[in-house]
Amino acid sequence: MDIQVKGDLMEKLVSLCKRRGFVFQSSEIYGGFNGFWDYGPYGIALKKVVEQLWWNEMVEKRNNVVGLDSSIICHPKVWKASGHVDRFADIMCDCKDCKTRHRVDQMPDPSVCTNCGSKNLTEPREFNLMMKTYVGPVFDEDHKAYLRAESCQPIFLDFNLIRIATRQQLPFGIAQVGKAFRNEITPRMFTFRSREFTQMEMEFFCSEEDAMQWYEFWRMERYNFYKNCLGFADEEIQFAPHDKLAHYAKAAVDVEYKFPFGWGELEGIHHRSQWDLSRHQEFSDEDMTYLDQATGKRFTPTVVETSVGLDRMILAILCHAYREDKAPTQKEGMDEDIRVVLGFPARIAPVQVAVLPLSKKLNEKAAELQDKLRHFYRTEFDVTGNIGKRYRRQDEIGTPYCVTVDFDTENDNAVTVRERDTMEQERVSIDNLKAYLDNKIYGW
Repeated sequence: MDIQVKGDLMEKLVSLCKRRGFVFQSSEIYGGFNGFWDYGPYGIALKKVVEQLWWNEMVEKRNNVVGLDSSIICHPKVWKASGHVDRFADIMCDCKDCKTRHRVDQMPDPSVCTNCGSKNLTEPREFNLMMKTYVGPVFDEDHKAYLRAESCQPIFLDFNLIRIATRQQLPFGIAQVGKAFRNEITPRMFTFRSREFTQMEMEFFCSEEDAMQWYEFWRMERYNFYKNCLGFADEEIQFAPHDKLAHYAKAAVDVEYKFPFGWGELEGIHHRSQWDLSRHQEFSDEDMTYLDQATGKRFTPTVVETSVGLDRMILAILCHAYREDKAPTQKEGMDEDIRVVLGFPARIAPVQVAVLPLSKKLNEKAAELQDKLRHFYRTEFDVTGNIGKRYRRQDEIGTPYCVTVDFDTENDNAVTVRERDTMEQERVSIDNLKAYLDNKIYGW
């Protein structure tokens, strides 16, 4: 079987995501709302399981990382202390001819519009990316607040509370998954650059002397996550060190994925020095230092950060999984038989096992089997259309295993298991079905 992808992959992927219920544009019946997206039934299933996979790898498997779920809106002084109010901006210019707005740092030639080629551009100017809101009944400057632009700041605010409550000693980390908001001037490339998105961040607190060692540790841990947990190949991901560091940073590197539109950032690993806790200590007058009981030394902890956008991770998974199989034509003049497949790893597939009765007469038997399997796997009961069409539909949503209940099942107490990637079929006893699927899905 010939594996290929013709044409514009992103265009095909966007179409598939809408058709099969992965991702829709928000408020579509009103013409959509640029930069905002809704995850449909299969999209949210994929998103939840990937989020849990990250949480398991970052928190549940470790004794030195704990969790937090903080509010979306913080005290306005938080964003003054963090530098977002003064520094969180993009330098933009507009084309006076075609009206396209550009980020200057992303223009190959800042004097030429990349859309129409015009040189008739406005002077570059700053656009702050913070999303403003108001808290309370009066919409004035005294009640102004911001939706959080990143989920890490509340981690710094709660550092002492969490350390005391959990009796953690340095080095240790605090992780959080949550929404963040940025007033992107030009959201684009599907869900890659949005105005509302989910971040998964971990701030690791340590001494300045040990910080570079921990930076290297987390750099490789995160790279290995993409290879070992998500199955990305070496040629699909790369490290991209920052040429220009933030004024407070000692080191920074991005993990990038090779999207159809080019290399794009998935995750940043940063050595943030002592900037964050020292700034909040300055603005709040609260002591954010740490006393090392072993040495008697008091110091402001250094932070090593890992920060990934869940939406970008999901987009990368979809791009990695999408393929088209071309079956050989049986007769001259016949159209090519193209099978669209989302080849998700079985562990993260939104539907892991589909149960398909061969005939409506077998629906009750098949439903009983699905009811047993759903306790162990993400399952779906599919009865619409002939068996071939149902297989193709399950291929498109990435289901790795289809279990078919047929007329022989009553006699031999067995079902036919079809594997998505090879399309091979195997007869398996119902008594051994769970053990068979556990081995296939989890390697148990």
